[in-house]
Amino acid sequence: MPTETKPDAIALLKADHREVEALFEKFEKASGDGRKRDIAQRICMELTIHAQIEEEIFYPACEGKIEDDLLKEAYVEHDGAKVLIAEIEAGGPDDDFYDAKVKVLSEQIEHHVEEEEKRMEGMFSQARKAGLDMDELGDRMRARKEELTARYKAGGLPKPETTTLTEVSD
Repeated sequence: MPTETKPDAIALLKADHREVEALFEKFEKASGDGRKRDIAQRICMELTIHAQIEEEIFYPACEGKIEDDLLKEAYVEHDGAKVLIAEIEAGGPDDDFYDAKVKVLSEQIEHHVEEEEKRMEGMFSQARKAGLDMDELGDRMRARKEELTARYKAGGLPKPETTTLTEVSD
């Protein structure tokens, strides 16, 4: 009997990337406010969970093992996405800028994915070269993703917590 192989950390993250890319494509082709809202909410949930497992598990494992600037940029890119996700979640398809916000989020995520997946110097490549235990990270990330998915499906997305943004005062 063949044993089921679980994806390692990078395979899990890449699968998330492909899933969200497909959802953005569905959103582009969707018509009807209800359908657009459903797809946008799914995009927001998937990205929120993905960012959380990266920030809680994958990125800390990469600290000191990959280029520091690449890691810092990833946190800032996540925070930018979280701001748009909060805006999308707070609005609806009848809002003037709803589709534009989803489109800009799509473009930001496309850039972020490219930074992570670049063949030679990308984050994933550097992490593999550093010898991180991708199987162990994958197990932890998968368990956390299942927990977060169940929680968010039951109670909705939490207010995003940003790592790099500071409160702007008057």
